[in-house]
Amino acid sequence: MFLSGRTAAPTDTDRPARRRSRGQAMVEFTLILPCLLLLILGIYQFGQTYADYIQVTNAARDGGRKALVSRGDTNGVSDAITAAKNATWWLDTSKMSVTVSPGQPWTQGQNVTVTVTYPYSISLLGLVVASGTLKSATTVRME
Repeated sequence: MFLSGRTAAPTDTDRPARRRSRGQAMVEFTLILPCLLLLILGIYQFGQTYADYIQVTNAARDGGRKALVSRGDTNGVSDAITAAKNATWWLDTSKMSVTVSPGQPWTQGQNVTVTVTYPYSISLLGLVVASGTLKSATTVRME
C-alpha cells in the first residue's frame, strides 16, 4: 500500500487540548505584557536622560572653546554662556545654568572652567523614580 505525505486528520479529542494551550499562552502574555511595557518605558526614559547628559557635556565644551578664543574680548564670559546655551538643540535653555569661573580679565596660562547644569527626572507612569541635576564642566587653559 502506498502512503501519501498526509497526516491523519485531527480527532475530536485533540481539539480541546490545543485550545487550552492557546488560551494558556494568551494568559501568560497578558500577565507579562505590563512588565514588558514598563521595562521598555524605563529604557526609553534612561536613554532620554543619557541624551540630555550628552547635550550638557557638548554645551560645556562649546562654552569652553568660546572662552578660549575670547581671551581678549571684553564680553568673553557672556559669549561663553551664550555659546554653551546655543550648543543644545532640544534642552530648555531657561532651565540650564551656565557658570564661567574665574571672571574676566583672563591672562595667558590661566585656567577657565565652564560648568553647565541641567535638571532631570525619570518618571514611569507619572511616578518620579529618580531626579537630580546633570552636570558637566570643561576647563581650558588660556594661551
